[in-house]
Amino acid sequence: MDKIRKHVIAKVYPDSIAEEMELSAGDALLMINGQEIEDVFDYRFLMNDEIVTVLIEKPTGEQWELEIEKEAYEDLGVEFENSLMDEYRSCSNHCIFCFIDQMPPGMRETLYFKDDDSRLSFLQGNYVTLTNMSEHDLDRIIRYHMEPINISFQTMDPALRCKMLHNRFAGDALKKAQRLYEAGITMNGQIVLCKGVNDGEALEFSLQKLSEMAPVLQSVSIVPVGLTRFREGLYPLEPFDREDAKKLLQTVHAWQKKLMDRFGIHFVHASDEWYILAGEELPPEESYDGYLQLENGVGMLRLMETEVKEALSGIRGDDRDHAVTIATGCLAAPFIEAYAALVQEKFPRISVHVRAIVNHFFGETITVAGLVTGQDLIAQLTGLPPGERVLIPSCMLRDGDSVFLDDITVAEAEEKLQTTIEVTGPEGSAFVRAVADLPRTEEHRRRQIYEQTGSGYSGET
Repeated sequence: MDKIRKHVIAKVYPDSIAEEMELSAGDALLMINGQEIEDVFDYRFLMNDEIVTVLIEKPTGEQWELEIEKEAYEDLGVEFENSLMDEYRSCSNHCIFCFIDQMPPGMRETLYFKDDDSRLSFLQGNYVTLTNMSEHDLDRIIRYHMEPINISFQTMDPALRCKMLHNRFAGDALKKAQRLYEAGITMNGQIVLCKGVNDGEALEFSLQKLSEMAPVLQSVSIVPVGLTRFREGLYPLEPFDREDAKKLLQTVHAWQKKLMDRFGIHFVHASDEWYILAGEELPPEESYDGYLQLENGVGMLRLMETEVKEALSGIRGDDRDHAVTIATGCLAAPFIEAYAALVQEKFPRISVHVRAIVNHFFGETITVAGLVTGQDLIAQLTGLPPGERVLIPSCMLRDGDSVFLDDITVAEAEEKLQTTIEVTGPEGSAFVRAVADLPRTEEHRRRQIYEQTGSGYSGET
């Protein structure tokens, strides 16, 4: 008989069921309702009941069987040592656009881990290609009705998908999306657009096929491929230009009209980068269908503007007098300047300097704030006036830590620059309070897109 899997608790949250049951870090969860827990899928499903029996093993080997009466879907309130409650599954693809393949050697090991684990889609919002999803996984998603699941489609042409993912099974994997659709599992989709590969007629074909799964497939984002300067020996890809962006937006808007007329949703969304590259205004807030694709940069700048205005509407201005520098990526810098100007209307004596950090580390075509390194930040902010605060967005740092992608810490950057660096969350209210130097208590977290994570709070089931 196989040994029972032990899922070790790393943290017990205050005022949780686990705390009430006197569970502690180091205790291990063995079973729920007499069933062994394979991974987080089983854990979440089995915790749905209002009465559950859990088997706990203490570090001494003593076992506790606890009967718990709770609200439906209420979680134990623990963080496990491994948030998946199983081993991470690495990616079996070799995508022509893979960002991890475009990183230089010598960075921390976790940055080179390629995940393609469907369970991360539910836990962290990651996008999966379906090529790593077994029939057993698929059956459990449907049985447990786990949703939404986020899928990287790239193209709906099976042969082209095999080429793009460099995986002979990538085309057949699309059949799994059809099964999810037929089972009514809510999905969100993503297309990483590569010039001359899956754009143009290939994109029209993909959107036609994907629209047939709406509204169960509730959204599809289109994001431009990110190209670093470390592409030697990789598939030759070119960056998009302004005319490319304009054509892409014409396609997106045409499909939005079709789907709005049919289902009342816009369905297809272009990331903010396309509008900036095309020199066009960001769409109005109602175009984003509730911001389903924020993590893909779809509507992030529009939402922040709304939140900044809302936050300022509830704040009384004054004559406080200080200077602050805001460091961000080149993409967002003009918008951050506009949002800062709104704050200055309430606080006219505040001096704000927005610094667009050029990405010399990865290459100047990389313009997002989340890929700014500590060394680029230090090099381009050297010479600031003594004592001037520097604000950086939380997306520049590793989740739950104060470390940039190149392993430089915030403390090291502060020492080099001889100033204070403050980290702000993505919310407009956090931005306003940081610029105005008002009291703030936000906890800044980011979802890790490029780096394997460890444990994480499993959240509500």
